[in-house]
Amino acid sequence: MGKKTFKTLDEQIEILKNKGLKINNEENTKEILFRENYFFINGYRHLFQRTYKDLEFLPGTTFEELYAAFVFDRNVRNISFKFILIIENNIKSIISYQLSKKYGYKEKDYLNPKNFNQDSMKVRQVYDVLNKMKRQIRINGRQHSATSHYISNYGFIPMWILVKVLSFGIISELYGILKVDDQIAISEIYNIDSETLSIYLALLSNFRNLCAHEDMLYDHRTQRSIPNNKYHYMLDIPTTDDEYIYGKNDLFAVMIILKQMLTEDEFRDVMNQISYEIDILDGKVDIVPTSLILNKIGFPDNFREILNIK
Repeated sequence: MGKKTFKTLDEQIEILKNKGLKINNEENTKEILFRENYFFINGYRHLFQRTYKDLEFLPGTTFEELYAAFVFDRNVRNISFKFILIIENNIKSIISYQLSKKYGYKEKDYLNPKNFNQDSMKVRQVYDVLNKMKRQIRINGRQHSATSHYISNYGFIPMWILVKVLSFGIISELYGILKVDDQIAISEIYNIDSETLSIYLALLSNFRNLCAHEDMLYDHRTQRSIPNNKYHYMLDIPTTDDEYIYGKNDLFAVMIILKQMLTEDEFRDVMNQISYEIDILDGKVDIVPTSLILNKIGFPDNFREILNIK
């Protein structure tokens, strides 16, 4: 493996040219590479190569097309992030309401281990999650304006305020240690079974972090997969070895979750915004079909039909 060294903008362009990428405007290309980072833009090269191992771009591929794929991924990532945050806020509100109503609104009440799953296999997880929550109180209690206000004026932080400083990851873990009847009470609000909601929250947390750190979205896959459901069936998503190839642990799986956890208007807004970005991409990329790029992010060709499924 060759030694990696610093490359000037001119050298970066030469590397791209040597791989068969067409550079129409060198000055504009330099400006983009300087502003956006060669490594990040080059991460989308696989969309324009015959195979992952092929180092050459498809003949005729332009830098503008490569950059368009980069911008598309960024814009779809931002759209996804915005609506995942809506669900994050919703689930925080619902969980805090459920626990406060049932167990009390002071830390000593709602953080009592007895209020959580008592299964012997869950004991360690319960204490681990509760310790994470207490740690956030110690670290952020005096720093966040809302939590600081309650500590200063009332001497405690109610659950509906604490959730503001808890990550989506901790909230996902918190749901996993709730008593079964509490899990069911929350999952029924979304008309989803409790085990499925647990998987949904873990997957959304994973994508939320990816979006927040501006990692590449198009080829991201999570370790956990969502269960098969009517959306896979009604969209007639193709299978390999009896397993659906789209909508299991990819961005389209996120869309399926958003379909079930957002309001109808909110989900329509998601799809309209993503469809707009796809139309822009379609107008800028000629060397490969737009459907190929959509398939890479897990979208079936008929993805828009999910809007009509009740």
